[in-house]
Amino acid sequence: MFDPISISVAVSTASTAFAGIKRAFQAGRDLESMSQDLSRWMGAVSDVDAAHKSAKNPTIFRKVFNGGSIEQEAIEAFTAKKRLEEQRYELQQFIKFKHGTASWDELLRMEGDIRKRRQKEIYDKQKFREKVIGIVAVTFVFAVGLGLLGLFIYSLMGVDRGWWVSD
Repeated sequence: MFDPISISVAVSTASTAFAGIKRAFQAGRDLESMSQDLSRWMGAVSDVDAAHKSAKNPTIFRKVFNGGSIEQEAIEAFTAKKRLEEQRYELQQFIKFKHGTASWDELLRMEGDIRKRRQKEIYDKQKFREKVIGIVAVTFVFAVGLGLLGLFIYSLMGVDRGWWVSD
């Protein structure tokens, strides 16, 4: 579902948004003025979490066709998740210090809402698309295998000429 490139894009987006949030806190601005950066940061964190979950439980299709890149994807997702956890801790300290614990709790509720919405809008569609591709691939392999088995049985029957040869 996710590849290391999309994980690095999500981390880059989160880091850029976090830098904006940090500058805003240092300039003494309020949370409302940081809402766009907070939203981008939360969306990127949600993407990295989804990538981490996906890397932990890859589908059969991804195991077969991605091979060695599954390990790379898992490492990328893990390191990205750890980096974002550090940012989350720093953000928590900023918000609790400036606005109190209630503001942090409110931000966590907002983040949960964003995750749920992204789950419905993005991740479920990606899972469905991956399932469809897997089913099509398995069906294709099965049909080719069945066709080859039929040709093998046909050749074992001792038929000297095929149906395409005319008398």
